[in-house]
Amino acid sequence: MGRALHIAAVVAAITLAHPGAFAGPRVEEKGHGFAAIGHASGDEEQLERALDDANEARVDFIVATGVKSATEPCSDKLYTQRRELLDASRRPLVVSLAASDWTACRNSAGRTNAIERLNRLRELYFFDSATLGKKKLDVKRLSASEKFRSYAENAHWEVDGVLYATVNVPSDNNHFLRAAGRNSEYEDRLVANRSWLRRLFAMARQRDLTAVVLFTEADIWTPRTGRAPSEDGFAELRAQLETQSKRYTGKVLLVDSAPLDKGE
Repeated sequence: MGRALHIAAVVAAITLAHPGAFAGPRVEEKGHGFAAIGHASGDEEQLERALDDANEARVDFIVATGVKSATEPCSDKLYTQRRELLDASRRPLVVSLAASDWTACRNSAGRTNAIERLNRLRELYFFDSATLGKKKLDVKRLSASEKFRSYAENAHWEVDGVLYATVNVPSDNNHFLRAAGRNSEYEDRLVANRSWLRRLFAMARQRDLTAVVLFTEADIWTPRTGRAPSEDGFAELRAQLETQSKRYTGKVLLVDSAPLDKGE
């Protein structure tokens, strides 16, 4: 899990805690670390065990990528039930959305319901400036910007001079749709994410922060077969990250989850 643009330690040595259950990079010099849990497989007991392991570890916060599997319903009932489970974490818990949470959702007529479900997730999970969990962590959201009121899922927080942030980049080619006239969600979110990344790296440079750690669901670096360059939903993000990382003297770490579709 994860890709480093400037591969190295975030501050000092990074180690993995409980490999297989979750990835837990730890910044030893500054004395803080985090756990990252991939999007849910649909086995709630497995998710509970992963959360228990993370809560027992010596970490400052947990990042959960995805709240449900692709085979589970896109219902308010499940969203609420899963939120209650994640909110019971003893550590601060940040949710980073996955494609399985919203992009393939359909209504009763079989039509796409992705945008409505994404907005519902925003209402349920990102309604204030704090993380989930019994112990809270203050976060800043992109929705604080008048221009990007909808994008509350993009959040950033800082620990010991390291800037952490989530970016809504789903694994199904960033929800890029080939059909003409149906790509507005992707295009609008691309503009929001572009602004978000500019802001994050500007903040890191201005404050001389040690590192920037970004959480997405998608592995944006693995080449995809059978797709024209113009239909690569990750192309702009890759280019922007490469440019920003060259301008930034600190370390950059991109933590991603496994893609939903290996063919994507």
